[in-house]
Amino acid sequence: MRMRTQTDNNSNQLDRNRLRTLYEENNAGMYRYAYRLLGNRELAEECVSETFTKFLQVVQRRKKLDGNLKAYLYRMAHNWIVDYYRKEKPEEPFLDHNLSDPGEHTEHHILAKQQQEKLRKALMKLPEEQRMVIALRFLEDWSHDRVAEFLGKSIESTRALQYRALVKLRKRFS
Repeated sequence: MRMRTQTDNNSNQLDRNRLRTLYEENNAGMYRYAYRLLGNRELAEECVSETFTKFLQVVQRRKKLDGNLKAYLYRMAHNWIVDYYRKEKPEEPFLDHNLSDPGEHTEHHILAKQQQEKLRKALMKLPEEQRMVIALRFLEDWSHDRVAEFLGKSIESTRALQYRALVKLRKRFS
C-alpha cells in the first residue's frame, strides 16, 4: 500500500478546490442552459445534478483535470438532455407549475410560454451540432470563438452551422 505524501495531499486539495470553483462558476449557467432546453425547473436541476455527479465519477476514475472543463460539462449536460428527450418523448408542453403568484398566468405569460415551448421543440428537431451552436451562441451568449473551440471546429464551420440552423428555425416559425 502506498503512503500519502504531503505533495499528494496538496494535489488532492488543489483538485477539490478546482472542482469547487468549477461548480461555483458553472452551476448557474448550466442550469439556465438546461432550463431553456427542458422548460422545467425540476428537470433542469436534475440535469445539472446528474451532470456534476457523472463528472465527479469521471474525475475519480481518471484523476486528471485537463482541457476545457466547462465545454466538457456542457457536453455532458447536453447529452443528458438529448437522452431525456429520446427516452421520454414528452407529448405535453412543459409548464412550470412552481410560479408563486397565480396572477402571473396572464394571457401574455401563457403566450410567451407557448412560444418558448415551440422554440424548444424546434431546437430539439435540429441536428445536434446545429442545436449546440444556437443554444451556446444565443442562449448562453458565447462568442463564435468559444463555440468553435467547444465543438472542435473552425469558426467558419460554426458560422455555417449557425446559418443552417437559423434557416431551419425560420422555416418552422414562418
